Amino acid sequence: MNLIKLTQEGHIGTISLENPQKHNALSHQLVAEVMDAFRQLEAEKARVVILRAHKDCKVWSAGHDIGELPVDGRDPLGWSDPLRELVRTIETFRAPVIAMIDGGVWGGAVEVVLACDIIMATPNSSFAVTPAKLGVPYNVSGMMTFMSAASLRIVKELAFTASPISAARAEHVGMINHVVEATEIEAFTLEMASTIAANAPLSISVMKEQLRVLAGAKPLTPRGFEKVQGLRRVVYDSQDYHEGIKAFKEKRKPKFNGT
Repeated sequence: MNLIKLTQEGHIGTISLENPQKHNALSHQLVAEVMDAFRQLEAEKARVVILRAHKDCKVWSAGHDIGELPVDGRDPLGWSDPLRELVRTIETFRAPVIAMIDGGVWGGAVEVVLACDIIMATPNSSFAVTPAKLGVPYNVSGMMTFMSAASLRIVKELAFTASPISAARAEHVGMINHVVEATEIEAFTLEMASTIAANAPLSISVMKEQLRVLAGAKPLTPRGFEKVQGLRRVVYDSQDYHEGIKAFKEKRKPKFNGT
């Protein structure tokens, strides 16, 4: 494993993102290593997993590796996209996953964090949902993840402005569990992980799955699903989508024209 670090002490596993040169962007390789780590921890019957980044990072994760997004008319966030697979892995992992955040969380990384069961953050952490800055259409299950974590009005603000919100506000609106000083967050997170690990693992596993199923029990007709999927194609077939990707690669501000 070159881009992450996996450790386990007793029943607690820790996965750390370790690619600061790329701001821990969720590239195919990094995501593959994280998912492999989850498989190892599953085999080791870990009762809690802590997902974190290297210490003292300014960016916890920059989200999607934009350079890997397709520009040939394919769905950029389809079912088999690595980020989609990572989110499903976290949601269906049989034990609780605790996100420990110190630094900025951008784009698709926000969904990865919100897919975790419990979220801790330092005061200097922030969260920004950035597809609108890039002209990227977010997918339906990702939007459901956001809607399960915050009220509809907060999700709209995050999605429409693409502006970051502070950890303090994220805690206030119920997106995250605790804001803890950077000098204390490791001990605080480990204490909660130890508390969980000492409880009945089968009971926790069943309750996690119950809550996952119930949270996703929102009615949507086949026609409605087809409509929201079709709306996404309008975006990734557009000139704005190509402009957003091109501008990012050229390190300039995109010029969107709504076509």
